[in-house]
Amino acid sequence: MALRRPELLRLLLLPLLGCRLLAVELTSSNTKPVVQEFQSVELSCIIKSTVTPDPRIEWKKIRDGETSYVFFDNKMQGDFVTRAEILSRTSLVIKNTTRMDTATYRCEVAAPSDTKTIDEINIQLTVQVKPMTPRCSVPKAVPVGKSASLHCHENEGFPKSTYSWYRNSEPLSADSKAKPHNSSYTLNPATGTLVFHAVHKGDTGRYSCIATNEAGFAKCEEQEMEVYDLNIGGIIGGVLVVLAVLVLITLGICCAYRRGYFANGKESGESYKTPAKPDGVNYIRTDDEGDFRHKSSFVI
Repeated sequence: MALRRPELLRLLLLPLLGCRLLAVELTSSNTKPVVQEFQSVELSCIIKSTVTPDPRIEWKKIRDGETSYVFFDNKMQGDFVTRAEILSRTSLVIKNTTRMDTATYRCEVAAPSDTKTIDEINIQLTVQVKPMTPRCSVPKAVPVGKSASLHCHENEGFPKSTYSWYRNSEPLSADSKAKPHNSSYTLNPATGTLVFHAVHKGDTGRYSCIATNEAGFAKCEEQEMEVYDLNIGGIIGGVLVVLAVLVLITLGICCAYRRGYFANGKESGESYKTPAKPDGVNYIRTDDEGDFRHKSSFVI
């Protein structure tokens, strides 16, 4: 009796299906979980098929090229002892996550009774961190027509923050088409730098910056920037006054020199007196010695 085609196909596939049933196989409901810092997260690792009644489960953490154990020999390892647990035999739950938990986690299952005895699956965990209050730098006063640079930065947020600037609580657009016609500035959202190429009076105002990422945002306090007119006439007048004062001081010093107020007092020749000779002592100069010697004379 000839077999029908579907039955023949099923018979041919039976050996393949049998081999598959003897192979341990893992799957996951989410291989790229994302969580905010200090929250809990489940790293899903599910045994899809195995004939081994009690397979060995291991979890490893891979970060910056280094591998460390998370779960080994049926025990949590390292700092995971107090803040992690195994759920449903294979999945890993991390409580109170920190930014240092961002890494690749490998779930490994060893099933000795299966034809394929080992299988593994990688879970890429991302822990998002809210930005901290950014550090903002705003010049207090800038003359009309000069350039001015405003800076905003923070380095705690993950992923990296992007930055937006506000003047008097109104957003400044990074799009050149959306800028006011009289504004001349460049805004870099990635670095947080706002550069005015030539400020004008309309740029005066209160400036603030907001750092934003997927986890949240943070804002720095408003800072005032004043744009003032440069008084050329006043500057020239001030320079002339300083020069006039310097000329008067120079003339005064010259007159003082001429009148002898700065002459050094000298001792006159008449003020010098030759020391008196002691009684009974005569000074005689000898040719050999080249100096003065004395001899005593006795008065009877």
